[in-house]
Amino acid sequence: MKRLAVAHLTALELAPTALVREAGRVGFGAVGLRLHPVHSGALAYPLVQGSQAMAELKRVMRGEGVRVAEIEFVALTPQLQVADCEALLAAGAELGAQSLTVSGDDTDNVRLTQRFAALCELAKGYGLRVDLEFMRWRPVATLQHAAAVVTAAGQGNGGVLLDALHLFRSGGDVADIARVPPGYVRTVQLCDAPWQAPVEALIIDEAREGRLLPGQGQLPLAALLAAMPADVQISVETPSREPTGQQRLRQAHDVTCAWLACL
Repeated sequence: MKRLAVAHLTALELAPTALVREAGRVGFGAVGLRLHPVHSGALAYPLVQGSQAMAELKRVMRGEGVRVAEIEFVALTPQLQVADCEALLAAGAELGAQSLTVSGDDTDNVRLTQRFAALCELAKGYGLRVDLEFMRWRPVATLQHAAAVVTAAGQGNGGVLLDALHLFRSGGDVADIARVPPGYVRTVQLCDAPWQAPVEALIIDEAREGRLLPGQGQLPLAALLAAMPADVQISVETPSREPTGQQRLRQAHDVTCAWLACL
């Protein structure tokens, strides 16, 4: 199994260089980087290919032995111009990222699929995969829908990002994973939560700042991992109300490693 990764949302207040440094110190082997905002005005850390900031980040990555697993986050909205993503993909390629994470934010499924396919085509030139992440509150809300978009797009570098919380909060279960074509799911994001979902108005709040560490809730995470391919990348995404990003990273690493060791 690949070394444990951590999603940027776990400590989003840390800029990329600080995130890599702290993640390496606590033992993570890879990070996700929020290089593009989820929506206009949201927190993100754009990087320009060949810039001084990029060179400094790569120097810290080498020193800490930490790689970039994925870059994020592009919402596939009706307004998205795929060509506008080229600078983001170029930055990801320079960092050695494996994938770009996107969400499906268009109720026109034909247009959404076309945009996803076009982005996959563009990303292919940079050696990147494009993983579609489903979330209960977005138009692409379920694992089945995400997999259907990837299939219809017909791109070899298209895939699905499976987040444990989103799977179960969208009404999915472990059995659904077996119905996804092999090779689609190459990254799983782990967190825990109570089995009972919060009221609808708090679903987004739970996802963004109320997750539990693996083993501290009631989600069937062991069964989830057992359904994953042996070489899946495990990434911990556990944003919480712990006061500092450093504390969240340390707890995410140590608690997750201890839980995995007991499986």
